Amino acid sequence: MCPPERTERGEAWKRLPVTRGCFVCGIENPVGLGLTLLSDGRCVEVLVQFRDEHCGFTGVVHGGLLSTVLDEVMAWVIGVNTRSFAFAAELNVRFLRSVPPGVPLKVRAELTANRRGRLFLTRGDVLGPDGVVHVEATGKFLPIPPERQVAMLADFVGDPSPWITKPVV
Repeated sequence: MCPPERTERGEAWKRLPVTRGCFVCGIENPVGLGLTLLSDGRCVEVLVQFRDEHCGFTGVVHGGLLSTVLDEVMAWVIGVNTRSFAFAAELNVRFLRSVPPGVPLKVRAELTANRRGRLFLTRGDVLGPDGVVHVEATGKFLPIPPERQVAMLADFVGDPSPWITKPVV
């Protein structure tokens, strides 16, 4: 799927912009995860280590949180590749192994198809520290109307334009 720490050209992965309010990356969301997403210009990934309070059953990270982080990287991989955001219309998640809290994980995604800007297909997975896939997902995403994207871009800290193009409305 995605290459390791460096791009094919030997470049380091770059941080993606963050927002104020997002549950996954928002820096002002007091109950959010505060994660930093990275991209090589093709794939997106994030490192995360869930805590005990993120569990559903004792000792098992809640599948909804794993799905949430997958949704985030899958939405961002569309932004990185098309310079425009999309909403999840369908997210299929397969939980292959339980994920205990306190374990460092890598969540990554790639864009598998762009159907003329009307439908985007993505693939993502959650890997344990040994590289074993614990969760895998596929998604179908629909473009966000330009007027909604303008409002969304206003929540970003700093200028997201190196990654996302501000739509003309």
